Amino acid sequence: MSDNGNGLIGVNSHFVAEDNDTITRKHTQDIPKWHLDKLKEQRNASTQQREGEFMRVASIPTVVVEKWMREGFDILSDKNITGADIVKRLKAENLDAFLTTDKSI
Repeated sequence: MSDNGNGLIGVNSHFVAEDNDTITRKHTQDIPKWHLDKLKEQRNASTQQREGEFMRVASIPTVVVEKWMREGFDILSDKNITGADIVKRLKAENLDAFLTTDKSI
Protein backbone atom coordinates (compact mmCIF):
# COMPACT_ATOMS: atom_id res chain seq x y z
CA MET A 1 0.00 0.00 0.00
CA SER A 2 1.33 3.43 -0.81
CA ASP A 3 0.76 7.01 0.13
CA ASN A 4 -1.81 8.51 -2.23
CA GLY A 5 -0.01 11.84 -2.49
CA ASN A 6 -1.94 13.74 0.16
CA GLY A 7 -0.40 11.97 3.13
CA LEU A 8 -3.30 9.57 3.65
CA ILE A 9 -2.82 5.84 3.58
CA GLY A 10 -5.82 3.93 2.27
CA VAL A 11 -8.54 2.57 4.50
CA ASN A 12 -10.12 -0.67 3.36
CA SER A 13 -13.80 -1.31 4.02
CA HIS A 14 -15.18 -4.82 4.06
CA PHE A 15 -18.77 -5.90 4.51
CA VAL A 16 -19.25 -9.12 6.42
CA ALA A 17 -22.56 -11.00 6.37
CA GLU A 18 -23.56 -12.15 9.83
CA ASP A 19 -25.61 -15.28 10.50
CA ASN A 20 -28.72 -13.33 11.59
CA ASP A 21 -29.29 -11.40 8.34
CA THR A 22 -27.16 -8.43 9.31
CA ILE A 23 -24.19 -6.96 7.54
CA THR A 24 -21.26 -5.49 9.44
CA ARG A 25 -18.82 -2.99 7.96
CA LYS A 26 -15.22 -3.58 8.98
CA HIS A 27 -12.47 -1.01 8.40
CA THR A 28 -8.83 -1.98 8.23
CA GLN A 29 -5.78 0.09 7.51
CA ASP A 30 -2.35 -1.31 6.79
CA ILE A 31 0.39 0.95 8.09
CA PRO A 32 3.57 0.21 6.12
CA LYS A 33 6.97 0.14 7.80
CA TRP A 34 8.23 3.00 5.60
CA HIS A 35 5.52 5.24 7.10
CA LEU A 36 6.42 4.30 10.68
CA ASP A 37 10.11 4.85 9.87
CA LYS A 38 9.29 8.31 8.50
CA LEU A 39 7.37 9.19 11.68
CA LYS A 40 10.28 7.98 13.81
CA GLU A 41 12.71 10.19 11.86
CA GLN A 42 10.41 13.18 12.40
CA ARG A 43 10.14 12.39 16.11
CA ASN A 44 13.91 12.10 16.51
CA ALA A 45 14.56 15.31 14.56
CA SER A 46 11.88 17.27 16.43
CA THR A 47 14.09 18.05 19.41
CA GLN A 48 16.56 19.85 17.14
CA GLN A 49 13.93 22.03 15.44
CA ARG A 50 12.62 25.36 16.54
CA GLU A 51 8.83 25.38 16.32
CA GLY A 52 6.79 28.23 14.95
CA GLU A 53 3.15 28.92 15.66
CA PHE A 54 2.16 25.32 14.94
CA MET A 55 3.80 22.03 15.86
CA ARG A 56 2.99 18.62 14.42
CA VAL A 57 2.47 16.28 17.34
CA ALA A 58 1.16 13.06 15.79
CA SER A 59 0.02 11.34 12.62
CA ILE A 60 -2.96 9.26 13.68
CA PRO A 61 -4.39 6.64 11.32
CA THR A 62 -8.02 7.01 10.29
CA VAL A 63 -9.01 3.70 11.85
CA VAL A 64 -7.67 4.85 15.24
CA VAL A 65 -9.59 8.15 14.99
CA GLU A 66 -12.78 6.23 14.11
CA LYS A 67 -12.25 3.78 16.99
CA TRP A 68 -11.79 6.66 19.41
CA MET A 69 -14.96 8.34 18.08
CA ARG A 70 -16.94 5.16 18.81
CA GLU A 71 -15.50 5.26 22.33
CA GLY A 72 -16.59 8.91 22.81
CA PHE A 73 -13.15 10.49 22.28
CA ASP A 74 -13.80 12.63 19.19
CA ILE A 75 -10.61 14.52 18.38
CA LEU A 76 -12.17 16.01 15.25
CA SER A 77 -15.04 17.92 16.83
CA ASP A 78 -14.66 17.97 20.62
CA LYS A 79 -12.92 21.29 21.31
CA ASN A 80 -12.24 20.25 24.93
CA ILE A 81 -9.76 17.57 23.86
CA THR A 82 -6.23 18.95 23.95
CA GLY A 83 -3.05 17.87 22.23
CA ALA A 84 -1.83 16.61 25.59
CA ASP A 85 -4.99 14.46 25.90
CA ILE A 86 -4.30 12.93 22.49
CA VAL A 87 -0.64 12.22 23.33
CA LYS A 88 -1.67 10.66 26.64
CA ARG A 89 -4.19 8.40 24.90
CA LEU A 90 -1.71 7.34 22.21
CA LYS A 91 0.80 6.39 24.91
CA ALA A 92 -1.84 4.60 27.00
CA GLU A 93 -2.76 2.45 23.99
CA ASN A 94 0.90 1.78 23.06
CA LEU A 95 0.53 3.80 19.86
CA ASP A 96 3.66 5.90 20.48
CA ALA A 97 4.84 5.12 16.94
CA PHE A 98 2.32 7.69 15.64
CA LEU A 99 3.86 10.54 17.65
CA THR A 100 5.92 12.94 15.53
CA THR A 101 7.65 14.81 18.35
CA ASP A 102 9.34 14.11 21.64
CA LYS A 103 8.71 17.65 22.82
CA SER A 104 6.29 18.42 25.62
CA ILE A 105 3.10 20.12 24.56
